[in-house]
Amino acid sequence: MSAPAGCPVDHSGAARASSSSGPDACPVDHKSSSAWSRFLSTQPSSSSNAGLSTERETSSIPRGDEGNWVYPSEAQFFAAMARKNHNPQTADMKTIVPIHNAVNERAWAEILKWEAGRGGEACGGVKLVNFQGKPNERSPKARWRMLLGYSAPFDRHDWIVDRCGTKTRYIIDFYTGRSQGGPAGNPSFFLDVRPALDNWEGLKMRAEHFCVDWFGMLRTDSTPSSSPAKNR
Repeated sequence: MSAPAGCPVDHSGAARASSSSGPDACPVDHKSSSAWSRFLSTQPSSSSNAGLSTERETSSIPRGDEGNWVYPSEAQFFAAMARKNHNPQTADMKTIVPIHNAVNERAWAEILKWEAGRGGEACGGVKLVNFQGKPNERSPKARWRMLLGYSAPFDRHDWIVDRCGTKTRYIIDFYTGRSQGGPAGNPSFFLDVRPALDNWEGLKMRAEHFCVDWFGMLRTDSTPSSSPAKNR
């Protein structure tokens, strides 16, 4: 049975989405002057999506009901942006769609790191059941980083994951990074993914993560030198 339509990331800032979200949700808020605008050309809008692929890629991200989330095709991206007056260029779709898919997969991989060893495999693995774009909201951690002089994230969204009946909300902040040997003009980015501190499960996961990082650092610092002893 084919997987239902839908994309697991919505950066439109609309109301909370559910597993029945439309197939043309896009992880880029093209109305904002964010780092995502680098992926779009400044040419006038193309009036047709002729020649764009209608093939859709199935993600690795399980849905809450059955199957996996399915990414929009190039033609669907174009049509969605045109409806919202985002002045799409046909050529841009070749860049936007792979970036969209890669962002989703990377965010899910980070969530799976948090979920590892927490029992999700007992019910077939954790699933993404809900998501919400919040491009204009700063998370508490992002605001604290900004007070310390760090750059603000250019986007944010929240994913709700179901682990055998336990729901955990994850906050994902997007930051612009520095290109490392990539093609000129090709921006990089990194994701700060962590459980929200709005319930006991999130508090416990964050505390355990802190302890592992802290004591791991202490063990590294206290490891004796491995250089051979001098002959006496």
